[in-house]
Amino acid sequence: MRCPFCGHDDSQVKDSRSTEDGAAIRRRRQCEGCAARFTTFERIQLRDLYVLKSEDRREPFEREKLMRSVSIACRKRPIDAVRIEKLVTSIQRQLETLGDSEIPSKRIGELVMDGLKELDSVAYIRFASVYKDFREARDFEEFAGNVAEVGKG
Repeated sequence: MRCPFCGHDDSQVKDSRSTEDGAAIRRRRQCEGCAARFTTFERIQLRDLYVLKSEDRREPFEREKLMRSVSIACRKRPIDAVRIEKLVTSIQRQLETLGDSEIPSKRIGELVMDGLKELDSVAYIRFASVYKDFREARDFEEFAGNVAEVGKG
């Protein structure tokens, strides 16, 4: 593993632990060149995934990008980081088990919407505002009204 500080190619694993949700292994490493310590994570990847964008572009699926989007929607909400991590892991697993290596970005957005709807209504509305490209306050009002009605039913 290459050191992020000095670029040396060798590092020594000092400690390995499973993450709380068991979906990854966290490793503490020490660079053999500069002695700096850093952390890496190993995750199971069932297949290489590609995202089909609306402009007919294809790009590799990036878990970090998905995590960033969900985290932004959940910012300043009473949602534990472990729950966000579990949601992202769940979405990634669903994508990997769909059977296709090319996933339309719209499908990923739908899975995020479904997950956030169960997790937190404010985060759900925040994500929807970007995903559905709200243009006016009225768009928020209509969407939030529908969310409130679903919550009552």
